[in-house]
Amino acid sequence: MYRCFEAMEELIAIVEEARSVPMSANCVVPREAVRELLADLREALPIELDDAQDVLDERDSLIDNARESADTMVTTAEQDSQAMMAQARAESDRTLSEAKSRADRMVDEATAHAASIQQNAADEAQRLQHSAQREHEAVTGRARSEAARVIEAGNANYEKSVSDGIAEQQRLVSEAEVVIAAKSEADRIVDSAYAESDRLRGECDVYVDEKLAGFEEVLTGTLRSVNRGRQQLRTGAAMHDYVEYPHQYEQGPRAAAPMAG
Repeated sequence: MYRCFEAMEELIAIVEEARSVPMSANCVVPREAVRELLADLREALPIELDDAQDVLDERDSLIDNARESADTMVTTAEQDSQAMMAQARAESDRTLSEAKSRADRMVDEATAHAASIQQNAADEAQRLQHSAQREHEAVTGRARSEAARVIEAGNANYEKSVSDGIAEQQRLVSEAEVVIAAKSEADRIVDSAYAESDRLRGECDVYVDEKLAGFEEVLTGTLRSVNRGRQQLRTGAAMHDYVEYPHQYEQGPRAAAPMAG
């Protein structure tokens, strides 16, 4: 290959240094030197062409080998990819199955817990209802007893006042000078007795109304507590903020002082 390049360089140098033919674009070159260089080129070119053909053949072989290696690598990569996808799909199915099992278990536990809370709330509401009913009966009984006692005392006081007025009136009837005063005093005593009786009855009504208002407040608090408990059951809460009402309920009626007769 180097000899070919050298021969061509020498040929170019001979042509460039050759003498020009006057009145034309031709030149005069040494025939023998050019012939020798051409002979060298003729001898060197087949060898170089064979080497180049060998390089080309080697290149084709390398390209074929590279293509086969690339195809093998692509096939292996596809097989590995399919295996990895199958493994990932199996792992995903297993994870999904475990998650579904865990979710079902959590739902069952939540359902059981909600049922337990609902049952406890129902038992507590029933207990509060029974307690409120007993307290209502006790408060109503005490209020009726107190009202009966107050009415009885008022009636007794009224009858006593009327009897005293009649006796005083009869005692003063015989005295002409004090008849008018006695009648007036008797009327005053009767009016006072009626007023006292009305006052006692009013106090009795106020006392009974206060007792009933206290019981109404207790029942309202109990119903509010039960409603909050039901609301918490609907929202999934597990707090019982209505447990404090029985204590307040038990102390509410006792806090009121009995009305004096």
